[in-house]
Amino acid sequence: PIGFILATGSFLTLGAFMSEQAFMTWGWRIPFISSALLVIIGLWIRLKLHETPAFQKVLDKQKEVNIPFFQVFKNHSKMLVLGTIAAICTFVVFYLTTVFALQWGTKQLGYSREEFLKLQLVATLCFAAFIPLSAVLAEKFGRKTTSIGVCVTSAIFGIFFADMLESGNTLIVFLFLCIGLAIMGLTYGPIGTVLSEIFPTSVRYTGSALTFNLAGIFGASFAPLIATKLATEYGLSAVGYYLTAASLLSLVAFLLIRETKNDDVNNQI
Repeated sequence: PIGFILATGSFLTLGAFMSEQAFMTWGWRIPFISSALLVIIGLWIRLKLHETPAFQKVLDKQKEVNIPFFQVFKNHSKMLVLGTIAAICTFVVFYLTTVFALQWGTKQLGYSREEFLKLQLVATLCFAAFIPLSAVLAEKFGRKTTSIGVCVTSAIFGIFFADMLESGNTLIVFLFLCIGLAIMGLTYGPIGTVLSEIFPTSVRYTGSALTFNLAGIFGASFAPLIATKLATEYGLSAVGYYLTAASLLSLVAFLLIRETKNDDVNNQI
């Protein structure tokens, strides 16, 4: 959420100091070039990190996997597929309520970019607030149970997606963004833990990274394009059904993933 707030805030700031034409011609490059600084900071933080106690055990026992990438595909393909599908809902709900909603709201619903970005900026606070809430729920009721409940909530939200976004009422559109980003926070809280705990320690980093990034490819990269195509040809309701379908798909994956709440992941070598 902090990253999204910084990104949205940078675009709003640029929009306040330059014309629309100048922004579309060259101004949009400024935030992307500036983000190079964050890459350097991120690299510095990663270089300073220590190994987790669980992985240090793997090193101490000399059971480190030399090529974990191949081991994940060879020995943990089921969890790789299920983890990828489970995380798809997270990416679809996020990109539909941010990238697609902004595009559709400004080009089809008559909102200015500045007005819609301000709505998204405030709604992002819901994203931030619901991450720790979902983490508490996942710790209390289990990662699987919590994630299943969130997928059901997301599927229901998809049914009302079109009615809220194209309501013509700014307050309802703002509520739409708040609900969508709150659901994003609920999915985002447990997903990192889920994707980590379904793999043994020796390949945990590679396994969780692969599932998360594959879900990003299938859930995020194509979501705005698919949504735009559906909305243009079949109406905005089709986009909501797309979200519902993605949520139900992730729901099935979570049903097939074992609960890991009570597992001692430090002993999963």
